[in-house]
Amino acid sequence: MDSQKLSAFLSSLVSQLFLLLLLLFPDSDSTQRTNLFPLISHVISSQQVAASLTFLSISRKRKRTHASEEELEPTHDDKSSRLGHGLSQLGFTRVPDSFRSSFKMSSSTFRWLSGLLEPLLDCRDPVGLPLNLSADIRLGIGLFRLVNGSTYSEIATRFEVTESVTRFCVKQLCRVLCTNFRFWVAFPGPEELGLISKSFEELTGLPNCCGVIDCTRFTIIKIDGSNSSKDEDSIAVQIVVDSSSRILSIVAGIRGDKGDSRVLKSSTLYKDIEEKKLLNSSPICVNGVAVDQYLIGDGGYPLLPWLMVPFVDANPGSSEENFNAAHNLMRVPALKAIASLKNWGVLSRPIDEDFKTAVALIGACSILHNALLMREDFSGLFAELGDYSLHDESSQYYSDASLEENSTEKKASAIRSALATRARVQHDSSYHRDPSSSVQ
Repeated sequence: MDSQKLSAFLSSLVSQLFLLLLLLFPDSDSTQRTNLFPLISHVISSQQVAASLTFLSISRKRKRTHASEEELEPTHDDKSSRLGHGLSQLGFTRVPDSFRSSFKMSSSTFRWLSGLLEPLLDCRDPVGLPLNLSADIRLGIGLFRLVNGSTYSEIATRFEVTESVTRFCVKQLCRVLCTNFRFWVAFPGPEELGLISKSFEELTGLPNCCGVIDCTRFTIIKIDGSNSSKDEDSIAVQIVVDSSSRILSIVAGIRGDKGDSRVLKSSTLYKDIEEKKLLNSSPICVNGVAVDQYLIGDGGYPLLPWLMVPFVDANPGSSEENFNAAHNLMRVPALKAIASLKNWGVLSRPIDEDFKTAVALIGACSILHNALLMREDFSGLFAELGDYSLHDESSQYYSDASLEENSTEKKASAIRSALATRARVQHDSSYHRDPSSSVQ
């Protein structure tokens, strides 16, 4: 066994051990469990241990058909210049703007991702049909579909493969990302939530905010059984983001005709927060009121002790208006994340796939969104200075009154009023320091 394979094998065992500890001791102290995540993330994000997750999932797929050793083993030149021997032969160059337009990432991020996914992309070819494609080509085909939204026939022509191979590579990339790398979208533990709330407080002066929740819809083209006509359907996607637009939680797969509050109540996020499994740190005191950790949401959501929505018809110059101004500012990262997701080519138009495949495409784009932010590669982040309110759908999906009319509304109102008073103080102090910098 050569040194590269041995390194991948040993690294796999190490990564497997870390994650098995989490599975074997699910009820262990949450702080200890949280402290393991940075270490695990470091282990599996290294190219030298890219095979670490291969052995973790119980495969229901058939193993790859054996080809000759010469066909499967790359030469030294292939290993040292994988991008040059793979994509460049198909006309893709390392010119930054050109490369980003094709794959929505820098060439260095592409190489990092290709090295990370290689053992997983290269081990599940259909029985009797070994593709004999490099990880670069497999990844390139999948990304090209996600980034540009091109049809399978167009991609097949571009990459000089058959349409069936194109479909397989796109499906395989989505499966690998959504199965083996879904931990890239994970709700933070207490320590990281503290950092997130501090970043929001620095932005607006409002303490203990742990994220922004929002819901959007993606249109899919529904084909009837006879394939003679096409109708449109939609998928509701709920996300929670931090101040950098990193996605902390995502819920996809619910029909888009449900209102935002219904989507929320249908999610495990709602259940976990209500059962104090999340956002369960000790409250802080604001103007004599105990303020729990909370999320920011638009008017389509109910007012809850852990979910702050804006005041309706706030009077000009009031503390309620100051709160709404801060609230709007805090919502920008969520609108930016939604705009970024809808900027992926395959999601920027009606998705011509079945419902399950469309959900997988949304999940894959969300995971890649976070991976790019983790790499500080902002190629996929929607950066235009346009109006993010174009992606604000709150007026279209009203909240369910049954969720608001409960015993917690009085507590939630007291918390929001305390935060509004804090927002007024922050507004006044900002104005006295610099009248031009106050939040309007």
